[in-house]
Amino acid sequence: AGEETTDGEEEEKKEKIIYYVTDEQQQSQYINMFQQAGMDAVFLTDSIDQPFISQLESKNEGIRFSRIDADLTESLKAKTSKKVQEDLKIQAESITEIMKKALKKDSLKISVEKLKNKKVSSVITISEEGRRMQDMMKMYAQPGMDLSMFGGQDAETLVLNANNGLVQYILENKEGENVTLICEQLYDLALLQNAPLSSEAMTKFVARSNEIMMLLAK
Repeated sequence: AGEETTDGEEEEKKEKIIYYVTDEQQQSQYINMFQQAGMDAVFLTDSIDQPFISQLESKNEGIRFSRIDADLTESLKAKTSKKVQEDLKIQAESITEIMKKALKKDSLKISVEKLKNKKVSSVITISEEGRRMQDMMKMYAQPGMDLSMFGGQDAETLVLNANNGLVQYILENKEGENVTLICEQLYDLALLQNAPLSSEAMTKFVARSNEIMMLLAK
């Protein structure tokens, strides 16, 4: 009582984000990135945890829960100058055109970031608000309803790591014969880290993986 509060402290009190995990195996790549950045996340793996989260948020002003795959925090990104940020924006515009053409997905949202972990090529982020809405809609879906309508395309963003060699290869070889193959693989790899692939997508992923290995064997 009576203590002065700095602007920084006031800002910190406004919102505190608590990251959480719902599936340790499926979200292992995100967990690994968090661990390497020295960040923590709580495990909330039971179905009862989702309404529990909403209740905590409603009763505690300034606290927000966000699933570990909801966004890429600044702690996961490499420090960049203004010039590098401008370059990333240009790269994003260029690679978005390439990826959309290769994947035949005109509505796909793509972001290019410099991540600290160079081995990570691509990840999918799904906004917390959008994913919660999808979960709620699926919960109340009628038998026989096409659940693909709740697939979350509007909430999803494909994040490509500018520090990764495969992403740089696409930027440097826009008309290369294997660019489409790599684009498809980067997208499926990102999806795999977030949720199970459909049977059709998994069949294509396996066939494509074999094709890539044959290219290496030549």
